[in-house]
Amino acid sequence: MERMIATVAGLAKFASCGPTLQRAAPVCFQRFCTTTTPTYGQTSVYVKEALNILDFDPQIEKAILNPDREVKVNLVIPMDNGEVNMYDAYRVQHNNVLGPFKGGIIFHPAVNLENMRSLASLNTWKFALLNVQFGGSKGGVAVDPRTLSDREMEKLTRKYVQALQEVIGPRTDIPAPDINTSEKHMAWIFDQYSKLRGFAPAAVTGKPQWLHGIVGRDSAGGRGAAYATREFMTRTLRRKVAGSTFLIQGFGKLGSWTAQILQQEMGAKIVGVSCSETAVYNEDGLDIAALRNHVAQGGLLKDFPGGTGVSNCDTFLDIPADVLIPCAVDGTIHKGNVERCLHLKAIVEAANSALTPDADMVLRQHGIPVLPDIFANGGAVIVSFFEWVQNNQNLQWEEDEVKRELDRYLTDAYDALLREQQQYGSSLSLRTAGYLVALKRLQRAELVRGHS
Repeated sequence: MERMIATVAGLAKFASCGPTLQRAAPVCFQRFCTTTTPTYGQTSVYVKEALNILDFDPQIEKAILNPDREVKVNLVIPMDNGEVNMYDAYRVQHNNVLGPFKGGIIFHPAVNLENMRSLASLNTWKFALLNVQFGGSKGGVAVDPRTLSDREMEKLTRKYVQALQEVIGPRTDIPAPDINTSEKHMAWIFDQYSKLRGFAPAAVTGKPQWLHGIVGRDSAGGRGAAYATREFMTRTLRRKVAGSTFLIQGFGKLGSWTAQILQQEMGAKIVGVSCSETAVYNEDGLDIAALRNHVAQGGLLKDFPGGTGVSNCDTFLDIPADVLIPCAVDGTIHKGNVERCLHLKAIVEAANSALTPDADMVLRQHGIPVLPDIFANGGAVIVSFFEWVQNNQNLQWEEDEVKRELDRYLTDAYDALLREQQQYGSSLSLRTAGYLVALKRLQRAELVRGHS
């Protein structure tokens, strides 16, 4: 395997790019928790737990656990005011035994090599469990996007592609949107990569629908979480989604779509919703479509007329409900607040690493089932795969086909989860079962492909 730490630098004399533009902050700056973001070692806790159950070849274990490649580059950007800034950028490629690397790009000051390693490895396990033919990667730039104008943001994005063009591409490593990046950034990536390497819409996913994107991409994460919740409740908890009560922690794209699809298509009762600033509660159920409209118009959750404003701190977790669905940043459920979750019947970890390993262990000890992120957070990556397939085939999928195939992939993955759990007994957590499925698929591929 190749491991590469590359540093690309080199200052040039940049002329002023004209008058300073007004800073264009994103509509909603997504937080990336700097205190609880999982380290690579923390992510490996779950993997090693599964490895202890399996009879694994030590050489295969080494190959699977360690990243294939780690790249660090320095991006030198001329700013609108004539100054020159330099930003640290990363791409970690974890394992590509099942297919090309695939992973999002994060723009956030907390981005570093350690958390890119962790998130890249998480993608590897997720793809393997979901039977999506990709390998895990993750990238990012250590920057606060609120300090950049749109023009500076575009320069930074294009420079990222230019610096990493040798290690990304439609058959190598396919980027996607992530924290503080969007379809706008993906359009820039598509354009820049095509200028450098020739027309290649499959070089990136998450593009605008009308620019080689795919219908349903915006709601894919939430739809996937809703489908995953349905499988979990009906097949493991033996409960109906209709009439069950839910708390949604985080009301960005993931949380708002999850809540809306659960309510409108499955009859769920959403009694509480929180975000980073505030929260709202209604024991008779919130009107999620109206709440989304309220937020889109700039309203705070606590001011929504269809509910009662409540604190968004840990006391939000005290609200009576059947199921909690964390849809915010990583580490929102931790050893300091997990005791407040013991009244729940279950937790669906829709956000990546929403539960810390300590919190997960407490919930296990109290017999509270958790649907893990490697399954519950799979909607967006599955639809990203569909977009990549669509681009390679030069076809445009219909929305019904996207929904149907997403449902099929998640249902098949849950079948695999349950088979694994039945093999080792009901005391085996769904999280461990998921990692067992992923590890077995990776081991099989590594053995068949060989190491020459």
